[in-house]
Amino acid sequence: MSDNQRGVLLMCLSMLAFTLNDTLVKAVMHDGMPLFQAITLRGIGASAGLVVLALRQNGGMNLWPAGRDRVYLGLRTMGEIGATLLFLLALTHMPLANLSAIMQSLPLVVTLSAAVLLGAPVGWRRMTAILVGFAGVMIIIRPGAADFDIWSVMGLGSVACVVLRDLATRQFSPVLPSTTGAIWAALSVLLMGVIGLGLQGWHPMGLKAGLEVAGAALFLIIGYMCAIKVMRVGEISIVAPFRYTSLLWAILLGWLLFGTLPDRWTLTGAAVVVASGLYMLVRERKRRLEPVSPPA
Repeated sequence: MSDNQRGVLLMCLSMLAFTLNDTLVKAVMHDGMPLFQAITLRGIGASAGLVVLALRQNGGMNLWPAGRDRVYLGLRTMGEIGATLLFLLALTHMPLANLSAIMQSLPLVVTLSAAVLLGAPVGWRRMTAILVGFAGVMIIIRPGAADFDIWSVMGLGSVACVVLRDLATRQFSPVLPSTTGAIWAALSVLLMGVIGLGLQGWHPMGLKAGLEVAGAALFLIIGYMCAIKVMRVGEISIVAPFRYTSLLWAILLGWLLFGTLPDRWTLTGAAVVVASGLYMLVRERKRRLEPVSPPA
């Protein structure tokens, strides 16, 4: 597999893992567990699992890297905290469809930011495919005509924080383990959960809720690791648009687990998203197989 194909696979796996994590968190909240209790318990499990993974993979943890890696790790962690906090604040005050529409601008913003700040190559074909995929997402979400207010600005701020997180990850040196960034991400979100837990309080937890939280922690570990690795391989303009697959996974899981069948608009939008992604994969493979002209 080429680096771009490996990056696409990691991005799709990351989106699947995060969607499964969200599904389990929603399930445990439906059973009565407060949000920040779920975040705290999930964070404890994810942090512990990542520490064990780091010890097994690297023979020890490198939580305090030297030089430029420390700077970019700090920026990435700041982006993780800001993105989570602003997203949750916006989500409590605005329709989910509108916030989702704002968040689906991420592939466009990440690709353009990488081109401007990092000099990443972005051809017109890739940009067209990204725009087509974004149009498919808008068909699926069909956001309402709510007024653009301060909470919408917070949604945009969450997008900016994710861009900071991803571009900082791109600058990691090859010697920095991916588990280091994942552990800091898990610990930062865990800290947020502990702070919120002090405001919401504790709810008794049964075996079913415990298993759901454990599953969410497992998928969060997979999501964190893949999200970091994907920014370290391949070209951003190729892998970033495959964030759109999170909506496809959500549609599929909703049908399999809850029996909610998508309407024709959702299916049409999903087809557009899949077509744009397949075009990028075929185009990337064709370009890789093209003969390279020898230097003069």
